Amino acid sequence: MARIFITGGTGYLGRVLTRQASLAGHSVMASYHTQPPPADLANWLPLDVRDPLAVEELLERLRPEVVIHTAYRQSGPDLLPVTAIGAGNVARAAAAIGARLIHLSTDVVFDGEREGAYTEDDPPSPISAYGAAKAQAEALVAAAHPGAVLVRTSLIYGFAPIDRISQFVLDVATGRSPERLFTDEIRCPIYVEDLAAALLELTTLPCSGPLHVAGAEALSRYAFGILIARAWNVDPSGIQGALSADSPVRRPRNCALDSSRAQQLLRTRLRGASEVLRDLGRVV
Repeated sequence: MARIFITGGTGYLGRVLTRQASLAGHSVMASYHTQPPPADLANWLPLDVRDPLAVEELLERLRPEVVIHTAYRQSGPDLLPVTAIGAGNVARAAAAIGARLIHLSTDVVFDGEREGAYTEDDPPSPISAYGAAKAQAEALVAAAHPGAVLVRTSLIYGFAPIDRISQFVLDVATGRSPERLFTDEIRCPIYVEDLAAALLELTTLPCSGPLHVAGAEALSRYAFGILIARAWNVDPSGIQGALSADSPVRRPRNCALDSSRAQQLLRTRLRGASEVLRDLGRVV
């Protein structure tokens, strides 16, 4: 069993990772910053990834064999300091102690203008501030830790507890939010339990560089919203469609990821949303 350090352990993915890793018998250490940690099997430690010295000192003291970096900010003044620069800080510290590094990235490092799914050979071409920060993070991590795996994933959803994307869908379906869901914005949603299991598998597999780990089913935001509403026994008729192309803010539209390379490596099946909901006995 490995000594695993997880940054952003109190985040949605981080919580599932710490649970799965602990139950698998690993020695789990996890960091938190703004969210207080739960009382569970992980060894929780405060960490601000913006502080390179603090990151270096903590990893030198803990000396984990594996680092899984999930900490990020999606917007606001800490977008670049946390999401990009912080990732570089973690990568340098992990490299210094010879730790395996799994870095979480995103499908929106692409501009969404191509036909078909993106592969690992497609170069990043972000058009959003978040996508640009994640693309910068990938570059910093690759430079500091050439053996790192840069895991690009998509919309992460789950049920215990509900994720923020699914909650947003339910708010739209029930009229609590006036927003509409895009019919021309394509993603590959992934179940959080599948993603966490895949990341833990990658800690021992001989691979590095970009790797796409997303759900097998490409869905529009609208189609995914319909599935999620039904899964929570909410009438989806309140969900209205809209075109991302008509949005005043330019957004990446087709961010479908080809995850065949990862699926060949992994025992964990990267299930599409419809399959996950059927397996869980949810209405689809």
